[in-house]
Amino acid sequence: MRIQHTQVSVQVPATSANLGPGFDTMGLALDLCDELTVQATTGGLEITVGGEGAGSVPHGEEHLVVRALRRGLDHAGAPQSGLRLHAVNRIPHGRGLGSSAAATVAGLLLARGMLSEPAALDDQAVLQLSTEFEGHPDNAAPALLGGPVLSWMQGKTARAVPLRHGPEVLRPVVLLPSATLSTHRARGLLPAEVPHADAVFNASRSALLVHALAGDPELLMEATEDRLHQEQRAPGMPESLELMRVLRQEGHPAVISGAGPSVLVLAGRRSEIAPLVRRFVSEPSNWRIAEVPLREQPSAPVVG
Repeated sequence: MRIQHTQVSVQVPATSANLGPGFDTMGLALDLCDELTVQATTGGLEITVGGEGAGSVPHGEEHLVVRALRRGLDHAGAPQSGLRLHAVNRIPHGRGLGSSAAATVAGLLLARGMLSEPAALDDQAVLQLSTEFEGHPDNAAPALLGGPVLSWMQGKTARAVPLRHGPEVLRPVVLLPSATLSTHRARGLLPAEVPHADAVFNASRSALLVHALAGDPELLMEATEDRLHQEQRAPGMPESLELMRVLRQEGHPAVISGAGPSVLVLAGRRSEIAPLVRRFVSEPSNWRIAEVPLREQPSAPVVG
């Protein structure tokens, strides 16, 4: 295997995982993308970053995109090279919108674009390797495949399939706080065991969510109910949980996005949601509200 293309670009989207009951298994891609370009060089490593995280992300080999890119080259049996990486980050960090999964998928796709035989790093390989970085595939799968996606582990193998969805079912609205919450801390708030009744409840709601997405939006409220993870994380993001509760009481299918603290309304209008935020949060200026369309297309590298 050799490096054939010395300049490759890719766009990888933000994602929202769980969607209420689908803990670690369901997610969707949002049309808010990081843009990355890499050049293979004969020198060392150069990294420039604009946008989100510009002043805080690493600028050496520990940069997540670089780590994933080099892992992809190793997987394909290709030689390493010097790299000049430029990133324009639009996905907020630490808000539950899959920024680390996007970085990992981006690095692997950049590696694919450099290869003389890109099939050596096909979608299944990218999903598997990104899951090894992330620990679970629920963000990486939609970042790679686009749209809403169902993912699972078959032993140690990551699997994923796109979910059928009606054209008018999903109208995502993202409520983005200025506060951040690490995934590590959010997971630390979860109990080691759950009651059997709660497991049954979430299994039924996850199945119902698959049906609702396929074309029955009237069921989205019931289909996004959860007993496994959202209320349990309230100590780490009390205002987000309270806002989610208020939105649901007003008839909006709101969930915590990933590990939080962002809130996602699966089908809504900013004009309807913004007044509720102004009424029920202590500092409305600390929240951004945006209608962010679903991103349907898969992520793929562009050569040249």
